[in-house]
This record gives sequence, C-alpha cells and structure tokens, in this order.
Amino acid sequence: MITVMITGANRGIGLELVKAYAADGAQVFACCRRPQSAEALRGIAAKTGGRVSIHQLNVTDPKEIAALKQQLGSIPIDILINNAGISDGRETAAVDYAVWEEVLRVNTIAPYRVSTTFRANLAAGAEKKLATISSQMGSIAENTGGRPAYRSSKAAVNQVMKGLAGEYRGYGITVVVLHPGWVRTDMGGPQAPVSPADSARGIKRVIAAATLENTGKFMDYQGKALPW
Repeated sequence: MITVMITGANRGIGLELVKAYAADGAQVFACCRRPQSAEALRGIAAKTGGRVSIHQLNVTDPKEIAALKQQLGSIPIDILINNAGISDGRETAAVDYAVWEEVLRVNTIAPYRVSTTFRANLAAGAEKKLATISSQMGSIAENTGGRPAYRSSKAAVNQVMKGLAGEYRGYGITVVVLHPGWVRTDMGGPQAPVSPADSARGIKRVIAAATLENTGKFMDYQGKALPW
C-alpha cells in the first residue's frame, strides 16, 4: 500500500486526487486549512476505514507544517503532491501588491517549505516522488502578458522545483512539475474545458510514469512536455 500526502485536498483537483488514490487502496494524508468544514473530504475519509486521514495544514504557516511533521514523524511518504494554491483575482488593470505577496507565499514559498520539511519522509518511501501543481501560465516562453502575480508565482515555483530536482536526485527522489489543464474549479471557472476528475486522473498517470530519468520536467496532465 502506497502512502500519499496531498495539500489543498478539500476541493477541486486536490479532492479528486484523494478520491483517485483512495480508490486504489492507498493511504492518504489529506491536508487542508479547515478540516472541520471540509464536508466532501470528510465523507470520503469516512468510507475508507482509516486509510484516508484528514490533517489541518495552512501551507503558509510554518508552525502548522512543523506540527504535521511532528505528527507524522518518520512515516515514509511515497508521493507528496503540492496542490494547494490560490489565484490572483485575475486583476490585470490594477495590481494589488498585498495580493501578489500572498500569492507568492502560497504558490511559491509554501511548496518549498513543505517539500523540504518532508524530504526525509519521501526519501524513506518506496516511490519517492514529489509533484507540484503549477500552471502553463508559469511558462516564460509562452507569457502573453497580464496577471503578473499569478504568472510570477508559478514561474518561481517551477524554478524552485527544478532546483530541488537536482538536489533530491541524490536521495532517489523524482520531482515533477505539472500543469493540470484549464480545470472547472473555483479557480478555473465554470467555462474551463477539463473536469477536476479528468485532470486528477491524468496527474496520477504522469506521476506514476515519472522516473529519475525525467526528474525536473515541466509537463501537463497528459504528459506533454511544456517550455519553461
């Protein structure tokens, strides 16, 4: 039985990833800011006989990250998925710098802090895979302008994870950066063409196929390589 840790697990892609891995019989550490109000996630967990456990985690709070690390101790983690993220409100005409700072904290700094905190757990796992949900909007090559806060946060987390791929190779940890598609979530909006379930299934397949030979790659949920 593999063990998977997922941040931002209470809705959207994160919730679908929990469903997908739970359906395969995995042990899932489902992390979210407010477990008490995560009704859909609690419903899934209740049907798994304890295989899915819910953990409070605000990824921007170092104390909560440290508390979760203490709670899990040295338990091996096969797959860690940094899924928690926020939008920038889609502002283009006027930049809200306070929002920009928060977007960077959630989308860039938090994945690094979570990844480094649980590095030993990953190294002890059998799969040894670290996946971060980024966005095609983080591609510098394909930047058409607009949304500087969101674009810069995703470009930055791409760079961060590319660096970790080199550092973590020595631990046998494979690192992948994934564009989930334009997904019908609270962030993606109702007009998005990809369902959360389809995105999650694709992400799961790409993670399963990832090896140290392609560590540090930037791909979409269908496994297509994307330009940095």
